[in-house]
Amino acid sequence: MPNKQTTCADDWEPSVLSVAEARNKILENIQPITGIEKLALRSCLQRFLAEDIFSPIAVPSHANSAMDGYAIAAADLPTQEARRYEVIDTCFAGAPSDKVCKPGQVIRIMTGGLIPHGTDTVIMQEQVKLNDDGSVLIKPGHKAGQNVRQAGEDIPLNSKVLGKGHQVNMADLGILASLGIGELQVYRRPRVAFFSTGDELRSIGEPLAEGEIYDSNRYTLYAMLKQLDVEILDMGVVEDKPDAMKTAFLEAAKMADIVITSGGVSVGEADYIKPTLEALGDIDFWKIRMKPGRPLTFGKLHDARFFGLPGNPVAVMVTFLQFVQPAIYRLASGKSKASIKLKAKSQSKLYKRPGRYEFQRGIFQQDENGDLVVKRTGMQGSGILTSMSIANCFILLDEKCAGIEKGDMVEIQPFTGSI
Repeated sequence: MPNKQTTCADDWEPSVLSVAEARNKILENIQPITGIEKLALRSCLQRFLAEDIFSPIAVPSHANSAMDGYAIAAADLPTQEARRYEVIDTCFAGAPSDKVCKPGQVIRIMTGGLIPHGTDTVIMQEQVKLNDDGSVLIKPGHKAGQNVRQAGEDIPLNSKVLGKGHQVNMADLGILASLGIGELQVYRRPRVAFFSTGDELRSIGEPLAEGEIYDSNRYTLYAMLKQLDVEILDMGVVEDKPDAMKTAFLEAAKMADIVITSGGVSVGEADYIKPTLEALGDIDFWKIRMKPGRPLTFGKLHDARFFGLPGNPVAVMVTFLQFVQPAIYRLASGKSKASIKLKAKSQSKLYKRPGRYEFQRGIFQQDENGDLVVKRTGMQGSGILTSMSIANCFILLDEKCAGIEKGDMVEIQPFTGSI
């Protein structure tokens, strides 16, 4: 009898890569971007640093008060009983006192005010009794140096603040501004070109003939790419013709670091993605032992990396989030980032046969006891995009899993947007 060829209906395909093997192979073949540009600080949000950042100043630059109160020398604190102190001046943030505090004296100080000469401790105003003559009464029980933010306590002078490859976040902008840094050297954004394939696809606004559908995958891909810090090159819909496919491949490879297609990666007579890539570039693999998303093609197209995603809309999202997004992160940062995975109790009976890694769509939340629970979103077909619309996580079922009973613990992967 002839050898049986594996199909999409087969559950176990030993010659096909596992999810982990495919992800590792992809990341091993991604060469990080080396191009650098210098940008104004406000333009650097979500960008990856191409340099280490060292502090040109100390933060705080001088010792200052952490709250409103009275500055005093620790050596002059009362130890046995309450003492009366003369208030000789008031110190505001940005307006330091030029007085020198002597024994028996304190200086009124506001939050952020520089610690006056002769003092090293601040007593909060709620712990001081104000006398009618303007003096204050202070009781024992205070510690030397309390309520004082020391110079360089947050960021010492010349210390490393942010490392090369760090993705600049909202707090970083404030930190860098506090250091007086107005420009940064960052890596250029990854350029990602994408297009859909299929003669049955029509653009929004066009009438549909029998058997035709609107091209939803490009909108889904655009939305997922928009959440990442990349340059997006939307090339529209390409006809299912060898010459049209070849032209689109070559144009995309000239412009982009990563080229993404959706549809046309199976083995049908009109599926030209795989043969076109074989003719113009190299294929690393074109199937993964997973559901949905088995027919995923990964390879090289000149200097660009190529991802041929399946045509079914859920499979597009699953394969993008599991493989393309980590690849873009590595391309942009030179690093890999593991996805967040949590344990939750299943509120649904989950059907599955061993053989493939499945990404079922779920909704997780905390129950009345504060424990995580998850339920599936209903029908799990790879064409049911609503299963992704209402979901907030994947329920991860590995190759060995033969189904989940209600009440069993499962592993979930919450959806995240940015790289």
